Amino acid sequence: MIDSATLTAGLDAATLGGMLRVAASPGFDRWQDQIRRTGGCSDPIHLTGWSITKHKATGETLRAYTTDTEPGGRLRIACGNRRASRCPSCAWTYAGDTYHLIRAGLVGDTRHEIPVAIRHRPRVFATLTAPSFGPVHHRPTHGACHCGVAHREDDPALGTPLDPDAYDYAGAVLFNNHAGELWHRFVNRLRREIAAQVGITQKAFKEVARLSYGKVAEFQKRGAIHFHAVIRLDGPDGPDTQPPSWASTELLTRAIHDAVAHPYVTAEVPAREAAGFPNGWRLRWGRQLDVRPIKAFGDDSEITEQAVASYVAKYATKAAENTGTVDRRIGNREAVILLGLPDHPRRLIEACFDLDPAYPDRRLTAWAHMLGFRGHFSSKSRRYSTTLGVLRQIRADYRAAQEREALGVDGHEPDTVLVLASWQYAGHGHTPGESALAASIAHGIQLNRDTARDALVSEGSTT
Repeated sequence: MIDSATLTAGLDAATLGGMLRVAASPGFDRWQDQIRRTGGCSDPIHLTGWSITKHKATGETLRAYTTDTEPGGRLRIACGNRRASRCPSCAWTYAGDTYHLIRAGLVGDTRHEIPVAIRHRPRVFATLTAPSFGPVHHRPTHGACHCGVAHREDDPALGTPLDPDAYDYAGAVLFNNHAGELWHRFVNRLRREIAAQVGITQKAFKEVARLSYGKVAEFQKRGAIHFHAVIRLDGPDGPDTQPPSWASTELLTRAIHDAVAHPYVTAEVPAREAAGFPNGWRLRWGRQLDVRPIKAFGDDSEITEQAVASYVAKYATKAAENTGTVDRRIGNREAVILLGLPDHPRRLIEACFDLDPAYPDRRLTAWAHMLGFRGHFSSKSRRYSTTLGVLRQIRADYRAAQEREALGVDGHEPDTVLVLASWQYAGHGHTPGESALAASIAHGIQLNRDTARDALVSEGSTT
């Protein structure tokens, strides 16, 4: 745990007083237990209510619970937010689920009926980027930026336009807004390219092969979205079936390059002359396409199964915050000024407000805080691997089994037990004092996780 000096450092008197009141309250031990059970959630959901567990045949009450006896009369449960900027603890859980989902589609997982044979399928790690909307400050491999400065890695100027007045802010947010559609067009075209390269029809391709993928979105510093994707070739029924003999990593790589370059993979945004947009836009993926084969873990390859799964999981909990914007919706244009955002993200957000009346179906104002992007940050094809829902259910079943064992009702068959319950939402979050204490609990939990992971790594290196 954190020592008391570290815990109270930098806290104002009101927060420190709130901590002392919580710590001195009669229900403090139970409050700590609730927060630990949420993993140190930063913004827990508060519930009030009750539940009764009865034996169906005899009517015997096996367990009765009510929040009346809880601290403040409330039960606190994890918020489940995937954003690390909102709740690092719940984001850690989400990232872990994403890691297992992606990794299962790379190495197989018998628990989810995904055969280990998929390790030998054609598979690549592809990065599809946005096109240029104007020159920006950057750190080239050799030499200095176009502005003549060798920028530091943490220079806030990185990703911002060399000439903001000439930068296509409207095109940038429209690309983000259409990125999901461009991805679907790319996948459709990729199937056609693979079929064309082996000389078969699209119908014949579906009968012998299936394209599977898992992907995650990432915002570049310039505020443009791009996608990282694991793309795999399977047999017609997915992981359970072998792909045809002509399937290879080289063929898949060529087909990806051809699909990205094909005119079909374009989103047309019509002109709106009356609204001040007389030219419209033809949106495409950028020229910086990176496609690398994924090697089996342990063969000293740079792009390994472990590295890919970790990379995807890392970005699954991030949004547009690294560009300088905010992680919640912005009500109106006036709010943009009050937020005091850096110039570049502010202009991107304002472009969303400018474009919204001309393209109301794109809901750019609603997604202004995301710089126009309205898609899922992580997604997969139906047969890539398991699902987040399945992973969450496994965790819920495990916790339920622990609870039954602790209550002494684990000896009863599930179909002989009846659970009656009534729950109501009663709020969310912490007081400032509770928030500081919850942060210390979350830190302790993460420290234990890191220690356990380091121990496993150390043990593995000595065996």
